[in-house]
Amino acid sequence: MEEYFEIVDELGNVIGLASRKECHNHTFLLHRVSHIMVFNLKDELYLQKRADTKDIQPGKWDTSVGGHLLPGETYEIAAYRELREELGIVSTDITLEYLYDYIWQSDCEQEMVRTFKIVYGGPIIFDPKEIETGRFWRLKEIEANLRNNLFTPNFVEEYQRMRDFFYHLGW
Repeated sequence: MEEYFEIVDELGNVIGLASRKECHNHTFLLHRVSHIMVFNLKDELYLQKRADTKDIQPGKWDTSVGGHLLPGETYEIAAYRELREELGIVSTDITLEYLYDYIWQSDCEQEMVRTFKIVYGGPIIFDPKEIETGRFWRLKEIEANLRNNLFTPNFVEEYQRMRDFFYHLGW
């Protein structure tokens, strides 16, 4: 069954509907995505290695959780759904901390991204259809590998954005 996403203008207003294939086929139809940065109690960031079967950036390390909003979903509802689907995180004690919004354009698509942070110390059971593996990384380890082509271009930009955001907060 084909997946459909709401197309939005640069203010986030829904202006249409398009299939995943259309959105990822160099049309640059702006569609919404939730990203969640999952930190553990040691301030390490969980990253997922995308499965080789993914249509975009297979085999690269990426944001903890990221997923498209389904029609009618809010960013928050999509974030909780993606945490459950991708990492098996179903805890009702999790609070999403909103960080920032931005528009990302790759060589094949354009997304309106809302990024959240959670701190989580429980089990992670990733979906092997979506994720090859995953683990927590020390931030210095991520920094040391940013130019080594291990990460998706989106994660590299996201990480720099997150680092700047936290720097301004004194973190």
